[in-house]
Order: sequence, then structure tokens, then C-alpha cells
Amino acid sequence: MDRIKFDARWVPRMLSVMRIVAGFLFMEHGGAKLFNFPPVPDPMPHLPPLMVVAGVLECFGGLLVLLGLFTRPVSFILAGEMAVAYSLVHARRGFWPMLNDGELAVLYCFVFLYLAAAGSGAWSLEGIRHSTVASSAS
Repeated sequence: MDRIKFDARWVPRMLSVMRIVAGFLFMEHGGAKLFNFPPVPDPMPHLPPLMVVAGVLECFGGLLVLLGLFTRPVSFILAGEMAVAYSLVHARRGFWPMLNDGELAVLYCFVFLYLAAAGSGAWSLEGIRHSTVASSAS
């Protein structure tokens, strides 16, 4: 199999794998904030309003990304959330992400920016929806 055929077949699939994993891991952060699931060692008994908003975005935005539904707009919003989280929480502790515990926020920000530009990949509800609409139109 030549490189062009290999890329045409596997790049959209691996984009989907990255989207699914990123959505699942991001959803965990929201679930831990909102529902204490998965259980965290030191749960917050009462969340400040900004943390509730973050939890909703992370839990339900992560679910939409995992499913591949409205991937581009949701990913753009989630990238913005991570940029705000980095600037409000991590950047105050210093410049270097490794030292201010902001590595994950930066990584999520750029993964979601990539998904906002690249889309959901081969395996997604958007792909199923678009193929169903295209086949019914013809």
C-alpha cells in the first residue's frame, strides 16, 4: 500500500481516535467537578459559579466531542475554556506550564483548536448524519 492510500485511509480514523480519547478524558474532569465521579481525593463541597460552568462545559462538551457531534463549534468553545483556565489559574503561578501545573490546560487547548479546524474524523455521529442526509438527497 503506498503512502497516499495509507494516509487517506488512516488519518481520518486516527483523528477520530484522538477525538474520542480527548473527549473521554475531558468529560472525566467535568464529571469529577459536578458529580464527584470518578471520585477525587479532595472533592469541593460547594463549587463556585465559574467552576460549575467549567464542569458543565467539560462534562457535556467532552461528551459531544467524544460522540463526534457538533465537534467544530464545541471544540472551539472548549479551547477557549482552557485558555481562560490557563490565564486565570495557572499563569498566575509563573510562566512555565511545567512549573505552574498548566501543561494539561495548554495541551487540551491546542488539541481542541486542532479539532475545531480538522473536524471529527471518520468515526463520528456527524459522519453518520451527513452520510444519511447525502444518501436520502440522492
